[in-house]
Amino acid sequence: MKIILASKSKRRKDLLEKIHLQFEIIDSHFDESSVLIDHDNPKTYCLNLAYKKAEIVSKQFPSHLVIGSDTIVYHNKIILGKPKNKDDAINQLNSLSNDEHIVFTGVYILNKDLNINESFIDSTLVKFNKLNKKDILFYIDNYKPFDKAGSYGIQDWSSVFVNKIDGCFYNVVGFPLPKFHKLLNNILSGIN
Repeated sequence: MKIILASKSKRRKDLLEKIHLQFEIIDSHFDESSVLIDHDNPKTYCLNLAYKKAEIVSKQFPSHLVIGSDTIVYHNKIILGKPKNKDDAINQLNSLSNDEHIVFTGVYILNKDLNINESFIDSTLVKFNKLNKKDILFYIDNYKPFDKAGSYGIQDWSSVFVNKIDGCFYNVVGFPLPKFHKLLNNILSGIN
């Protein structure tokens, strides 16, 4: 069965390649700003975005398994998405400094023809060190984290911001590989 990743995320592409999955990429072009941010229900909001991305592509390719995913950072009962600009990135990183936050990733797998509609959400607790202004500016200027929820990518230089994590590292990168692999195997074994 053909598999499509409904995402333009290079990180998700790289992670799925780690498990030798054969797939193609088709960007859903879904406008995330069309969904009202629900700070009271971060898991529901995150899964909703993942579903909408998968659904758009699944309508075009109903016989394929389509993977939709979204990652958010949740801190002090506020959802932090991708920063709008440099000032927003500075503010996000300052708010995360010396504190804990949760990274949620929602994953949907759809196949219209076989009526497959499976999903899960993963969460990882991340504790940041106290960040100084110089490091924040260096990171933003050199790594341009404007496509990353919470304004950082744990897999790059900002790894020095992290004091500890509790949960799946790959979830923080943007795609919880172990849970996804298990779900995909269950789906594929049910088809064969």
